[in-house]
Amino acid sequence: MNDRIEAIVHETAEPLGIDVEAVELTGPGKHRVLRIAIDADGGVGIDTIASVSRDLSQALDATDVMGSQPYTLEVTSRGLDRPLELPRHWRRNAGRLVDVTLADDSRLTGRITLSDDQGVDLDVDGSMRRVVWNDITRALVRAELNPPKTTKKDA
Repeated sequence: MNDRIEAIVHETAEPLGIDVEAVELTGPGKHRVLRIAIDADGGVGIDTIASVSRDLSQALDATDVMGSQPYTLEVTSRGLDRPLELPRHWRRNAGRLVDVTLADDSRLTGRITLSDDQGVDLDVDGSMRRVVWNDITRALVRAELNPPKTTKKDA
């Protein structure tokens, strides 16, 4: 990956309050695809994706960083298939069901209730379980067709 491409992506997205989760350039020659995964507090909707895509396209076209060969730019939300790796990923998925692999190779499934800089509290079959970040080797949000309804409490 070209460091200049990553720099342009970050310089374009971050002033908009958008976190860049992944920058991937794949494919040879004229079949290249530049995929950018983004996220933000409250999630990213289609309007945000379109805005970032437009701004990023202009920023890339204003430089020679992509060379003269054509490419396809894809800007997407973070998606369920990307592992939860940073505390902000957990915070943004509060209330969601996650499959977690622990350092001892055991696995658990629980609903994120609270996360902070040290770890996460999970509701595992009605029991609360605190897991520190160093004990987690992999975690993915589980897709749910009918997630439970939650109510937001006043701060």
